[in-house]
Amino acid sequence: MKELQQIIQAYEKSKTGNQSTALATVVKVDGSAYRRPGARMLVTGDGELTGAISGGCLEGDALRKAQAVIFQQQSMVVTYDTTDEDDQKFGVGLGCNGIIQVLIEPIDLDDMGNPVELLKTALMDRQSSTLVTVFSLKNSRSEQVGTKILKKAETIHGSPEKIDEKLLNQIHDDINYSIDKQPNIIKNYPEHDDVFVFYESIRPPVQLFLFGAGNDTIPLAKMAAILGWQIQLIDGRKNHATKERFPDASTIITGNPSEVVQHLHPDSNSVALLMTHNFEYELEVLHHLIPLNLPYIGILGPKKKTEKLVSRLAEKGIKISMDNIFAPTGLNLGAEGSEEIALSVLAEIKAVLNLKKPIFLRDKSGPIHEEENESF
Repeated sequence: MKELQQIIQAYEKSKTGNQSTALATVVKVDGSAYRRPGARMLVTGDGELTGAISGGCLEGDALRKAQAVIFQQQSMVVTYDTTDEDDQKFGVGLGCNGIIQVLIEPIDLDDMGNPVELLKTALMDRQSSTLVTVFSLKNSRSEQVGTKILKKAETIHGSPEKIDEKLLNQIHDDINYSIDKQPNIIKNYPEHDDVFVFYESIRPPVQLFLFGAGNDTIPLAKMAAILGWQIQLIDGRKNHATKERFPDASTIITGNPSEVVQHLHPDSNSVALLMTHNFEYELEVLHHLIPLNLPYIGILGPKKKTEKLVSRLAEKGIKISMDNIFAPTGLNLGAEGSEEIALSVLAEIKAVLNLKKPIFLRDKSGPIHEEENESF
């Protein structure tokens, strides 16, 4: 998410300077690769790069091809076959053992439906959307349809008229399936000149309700900001919850629990952390958070503290499901100190939101990333 935000910022800078640009997007991967479909890199005519499509292996070659795309004003799909033992033909030793398809599109700064404008529309609020990109491997060097549709709620943004009508009708039929089933789907349409369509879920950044403005939450807020998360800092102490101490917080809310919770607007990508070191405050906060059905509520401190919180709420007739409560919060990393604890907490939140069970990657069978589905 942070990468998309940076690409949009670089794009706005390019518009101000009337600098020509191209967008490189990983649209398909077979086998192993450092980045997955949806990874992007913005390239300017003078060679400035924002974002990444690999771990640094492909960027140099992609830069040269992007500059050619800018000059010719014609999109293309570039194939990087890193399963080839002679991968030195790219000028680097890749060693990823995958086939990576990269769509490179020139960006028309005057077109309010260009791919980066669609990304801006996707991220302008906290509503999820689906981005549709059409590409051909059969005719990879020919002009590509590219990124033309963004569906947000019931509204279609972009340039759907630039897609073949029969294929467009099929996309309209399939887009809702992709939204309902899994985040990203790549589908092949043999009946439409063997084109592929990449249905990409664009979710809002993680919204972190951080209860606690003590010194130990300062590094956690900084790390969350690096990830591009939106931080809402909440505390009852006005002298602690300040912009000077938490410059990365998008919102700072102070007051008693019943007051502050009224200002929260959660969604499916919102999480809460209780780190106030104030038992009574957190007791009341937890009371108000339970009905919100957040995917993650983390509570700092020993298990006995959480057991006491649950017991006190039960005395009030409030039953709590522990399915979304993680206490003690964080992964078992042997963390010591506020910075290491922040690392363990944020890693756990990321795993929960991605529906992953943390393991050592060396113990995972198969590729690091799951293959995107290519059939409905």
